[in-house]
Amino acid sequence: MGSEKLFTSASTPESLGIPSRAILNFLQRIDAERIGMHGFLLVRRNRIAAEGYWAPWSAERKHRMYSVSKSFVALAVGMMIDEGRLTLDDSVAQYFPDKVPAKLHPWLAASTVRDLLMMSTAHSTTSYTRDDPDWVWTFFNRTPSHPPGTIFSYDTAATVVLTATVERLAGMPFLEYMRPRFLDRIGFSPDAWCVRTPEGGSWGGSGVICTLRDLAKVALTCMNGGMWGEEKVLPEAYVCAATSKQIDNAIRGHHGYGYQIWRENENGFSFRGMGSQYAFCFPDKDFLFTCIADTQGAPSGSAIPTVMWEELYPYLADAPLAEDGDAHAELADQIERLAVLPLPGNADAPVRSVVDDAWYALEENPMGITRMRLSFKGDEGAWEYTNAQGDNVLRFGIGRVLPGKFPQRNYFGEQIGSSPGIEYECMASAAWVDDQTLNLEVYITDHYLGGLRISFAFKGEEIGVFMTKQAEWFLDEYNGFAGGKRV
Repeated sequence: MGSEKLFTSASTPESLGIPSRAILNFLQRIDAERIGMHGFLLVRRNRIAAEGYWAPWSAERKHRMYSVSKSFVALAVGMMIDEGRLTLDDSVAQYFPDKVPAKLHPWLAASTVRDLLMMSTAHSTTSYTRDDPDWVWTFFNRTPSHPPGTIFSYDTAATVVLTATVERLAGMPFLEYMRPRFLDRIGFSPDAWCVRTPEGGSWGGSGVICTLRDLAKVALTCMNGGMWGEEKVLPEAYVCAATSKQIDNAIRGHHGYGYQIWRENENGFSFRGMGSQYAFCFPDKDFLFTCIADTQGAPSGSAIPTVMWEELYPYLADAPLAEDGDAHAELADQIERLAVLPLPGNADAPVRSVVDDAWYALEENPMGITRMRLSFKGDEGAWEYTNAQGDNVLRFGIGRVLPGKFPQRNYFGEQIGSSPGIEYECMASAAWVDDQTLNLEVYITDHYLGGLRISFAFKGEEIGVFMTKQAEWFLDEYNGFAGGKRV
């Protein structure tokens, strides 16, 4: 297909063999099951069949891709191999003489580029923690558990080392290296970027921040064997190998693994990131499903693949379908109204007027909160509390989601280990779930995604509080129970 018809919107999904009713059922089920989707994009036969975003997300808004970033790094490695600057059999230790110990363990000395791409390192867990100042160093200096190239063990440090290898050879961030030959030619966002590791390199294991359309374009290129329209932008042989099974991981319930890319049923492959960032590619059906989301800690877990398999995949037709004007109009309306849902429950409770504006002194608790109060005005509320940081206010909607800032300022910015002292963007809503309990839900909608759920339960002059966070490496001070009394 020529590039003039590549990645453009089709007139209707039916023209690409996808029933509008199936897409509508998919979206309705996503909201009915309260799955935290932020956006979806379906591509069939190189054309966009449907696309939508849950406000405040939009097509232009950048989103953290988490471990989808790994697949991008694998493609950068493939480009280096194609240019003759790297080989699959290279020992990765040779590129880091400044980070390997004098007595490097033989299993680490034998670890190759191929081993790291396949997630078959010599380590059983990721070698670094958020507190380590040099993540690449940890890979070569932590004691390994088994020979490399043998067992699949998901290890983000493998991608960190691969990213650092590319950046040492290229002399620039890996996304910048990929731009002239690949990313710029597919229309990848020029302002996409990557969170940095403590030592200053790109966090290719988790940190790419780009749009859903960017993700879809990269995945579509892989599904087309490295071609973008009639342009060859990636090496075909490497893309074929990267998206094929290179190592078994069936014992963990999977279908095989390529080079930082997962294998799927129906001869498919996927890019996968924490919180349900997905690109599912099905070359035999010429179908690509992509989405962005935040399902960390959700009761349904990563339910999106199941909904996709049940509501979309079975209805893909080999030929255009008869138009369904009513379903298409209903789908367009549903997409227009997509928005992050507020917490379900009641807007009022008998105890609301009693506790409104009342301060409660809390006993010693894991959150370090010494006092708090809730105040209400119409369909909005405020939670005020004092902790080690000082006095804080979080505003929330009741029956609606209210955008704002989360009042904690010690989280990460563009680099892990450094705090810019700013507050993350968030959305918050609350609801009374019985006569004495107010539940509060906070979505962090910044470059770092996460959530916080809180229950405030009142009994006479007393209060009980429960907090649970769903986020990687932040909101740690909002986990646990607390109790206190009205003052």
